[in-house]
Amino acid sequence: MDLQKIEGLVRIIENSSLTEFTIKEGDLKIKMSKLEHPPVVAAGVPAMAAQPAAPSVAVEVTEEAKEDEKLFITSPIVGTFYSAPAPDAPAFVKVGDRVKNGQTVCILEAMKLMNEIQSDFDCEIEAVLVSNEQKVEYGQPLFRVKKI
Repeated sequence: MDLQKIEGLVRIIENSSLTEFTIKEGDLKIKMSKLEHPPVVAAGVPAMAAQPAAPSVAVEVTEEAKEDEKLFITSPIVGTFYSAPAPDAPAFVKVGDRVKNGQTVCILEAMKLMNEIQSDFDCEIEAVLVSNEQKVEYGQPLFRVKKI
């Protein structure tokens, strides 16, 4: 799991009503939880002395996460990710594609219903963060994008 994906997960939990989140990818397991009080140690690095009063997120990983300005198209539901409308059809989008507001970027299957997921803004796809037929959670980043 790369640092940018971890940063995206941190942003999602900070901006959501989730209080705890765990993901395992290979040998790496990441557990995040919102705390009412700032953590003393996050990712093995002492927290800064002056902390904001707002709730903060503790992240247990082996790498330090840093903040950046990347945007994500996230999953609005729990389901199975499909990159194309059919197994033999080309993917809706790939890295480098420019996407218009309202354009379909993938399908999420939930309870045998196929839900077309559309972009909420004009953007360029920088990375596809999930693989075809992968199970995804609510709020999970599907695509890292750059607004255009």
